[in-house]
Amino acid sequence: MAAPAKARDLCSAALRRAQQHPDVSHVEVRWLSEQSERLRVRDGAPDGISSGRSAGFSVRLIAGGAWGFACTAEGSEPAVSRMVSEAVAIARASARLSDRPVRFPARAGEVGEYSTPLEIDPFAVPLETKLADLSTPEAELRRGGAPIHSAEAWMHWTQVDKLLMTSEGTDVSQRLVYGGVGMSAIAVGSDGRMQRRSFPGFPGSEGVQGGYEIVARTGLSAAASRIRAEAIELLGADPCPEGVRDVVLGSNQMALQIHESCGHPTELDRALGAEISLAGGSFLQPSDLGKLRYGSEIVTLTADSIAPTGLGTFGWDDEGLSARKAPLVEGGIFVDYLSSRETAAALGRESTATVRADGWNRVPMIRMVNVSLEPRAGTLEELVADTADGILFDVNQSWSIDDLRLNFQFSCELAWEIKRGKRVRLLRDARYTGMTPRFWQSCDAICGPEEARIWGLMLCGKGDPIQSMAVAHGAPPGRFRQVEVGHT
Repeated sequence: MAAPAKARDLCSAALRRAQQHPDVSHVEVRWLSEQSERLRVRDGAPDGISSGRSAGFSVRLIAGGAWGFACTAEGSEPAVSRMVSEAVAIARASARLSDRPVRFPARAGEVGEYSTPLEIDPFAVPLETKLADLSTPEAELRRGGAPIHSAEAWMHWTQVDKLLMTSEGTDVSQRLVYGGVGMSAIAVGSDGRMQRRSFPGFPGSEGVQGGYEIVARTGLSAAASRIRAEAIELLGADPCPEGVRDVVLGSNQMALQIHESCGHPTELDRALGAEISLAGGSFLQPSDLGKLRYGSEIVTLTADSIAPTGLGTFGWDDEGLSARKAPLVEGGIFVDYLSSRETAAALGRESTATVRADGWNRVPMIRMVNVSLEPRAGTLEELVADTADGILFDVNQSWSIDDLRLNFQFSCELAWEIKRGKRVRLLRDARYTGMTPRFWQSCDAICGPEEARIWGLMLCGKGDPIQSMAVAHGAPPGRFRQVEVGHT
């Protein structure tokens, strides 16, 4: 996918303008265009249909040993020239207040194009077709009325076109297309108690890189009657008993467990203190690299930006580094961070190529890619059959975790009590709690590739001003021994 000629010409002009300043040592010029669409059918009627477009230019550069950033939505040569001048002025002002220059290792430039493989362009599908594909499963969720109080089905689509040109010679164009489709039903009992069932996972976890073919593959209509029945069954279910039990996490819940207790704490800017004021730091400190036992020997977690369909998949990150797969935790040992070129250099390491910005008017920063748990062997049913006394949790309901990403609590929509290798009863309002290293160290079984799925989380927040990034996690089910459980 080649960037439009006008965008390319303006990026080239901005790059030349920046390089005319003798104290500018590195320049990145970006153009980004984004279009999006969101649709929802709720309780039998369309609700919250919206679309949007946004496009602009930005420049990030080093002048006088400090960073400067500026952006503009105006597509003219005078506008991008002013943008460059503003970034240079900001960098020079910052340099006067800095006691050390930015260390940004040089890299050879890369040239190329990347586009999401897709079968059906979602923006070419008529609105009527989309609403029909949502209305059918939503009506099935409401079939029969009470105790189903409310139901909804939704889909969302995003296309991002971007061009990056740098003073190192990088010239890369990318088109990323992603979306998702999901549904949920809320049942309310005669006592006022409410239960929710969502599909395919908790709302906001259904994202996939690809086209409209996602809708048929997700299978909302085929699952609707089961989701409705489970929401109703939960109203009469027993609460999850308090105590210490073996815990099996289903794939969807495992994705959020990875996100909160591995993805965020391995962000190197957190560990170096750059995120503490807004979103907390990390218990994973640089002195722990290669030493800290994060999990059991079967636990390997990777930063993967090449996995098909993942929201963290791309051709190049926003610093011009090509996509790759690198271990973060290997054989249970913490071995690397999600990093930028600058933060990795501070530790004498190579970047893991995980820098992205959520729009043309935001500074690129370290973000999760597809942070994934590597599968082992076996199916979920085989894992349940091998569990004598435990609880299977899946589809997150609520969560909390401290600002170092150590102590956590998750509650789930769905939980099954396991006795002697069989699911014996459905439980409601189930929760489990733990401390990150102790929890992952107790992992004694991880299912195989046939049970793993990449779940796309659409709205991971970070930064100030806030940036909402689409990230993903490859997540096979797994078992954790002797975990504290109970009910909310």
